[in-house]
Amino acid sequence: MNKSVMLGALLLVSGAAFAQTTSAPTGPLTEHQVRQRLAEQGYTKVNDVKFEDGVWKADARSAEGNRVDVRLDAATGRVYPEEQVANLSEADVRARLAAAGYTNVHDVDFEDGIWNAEGDDPAGKDVELKIDPATGKVIGKEKD
Repeated sequence: MNKSVMLGALLLVSGAAFAQTTSAPTGPLTEHQVRQRLAEQGYTKVNDVKFEDGVWKADARSAEGNRVDVRLDAATGRVYPEEQVANLSEADVRARLAAAGYTNVHDVDFEDGIWNAEGDDPAGKDVELKIDPATGKVIGKEKD
């Protein structure tokens, strides 16, 4: 094998190793990552960051300087500001949860920018859910 082929192979392997170490986190976000994600999206004065009910919660100032409460998906870091409008109705949320295997769904309400519900998960455990207002995807789940 000539030197240029060997060098090319080495660069490919090095590039793959670099891509693996710089990819998005695979586990739940840390508090530092939550603060970083909020800063990247223009939020300032981030306070009271805590993990609760299966999602991250924080108080912050929006880019316009307004005080807002935000929720973040613990896996993806997607931010849900409290003033967000839901794209799905309660009936849509119930239908999405039923399709995902949840039963006995009750106490479905839209609060602080996300849908909340209680019910039994596909394994039959009583859970409290946090749901994406645009997709109906469960973004947080905790034993009820």
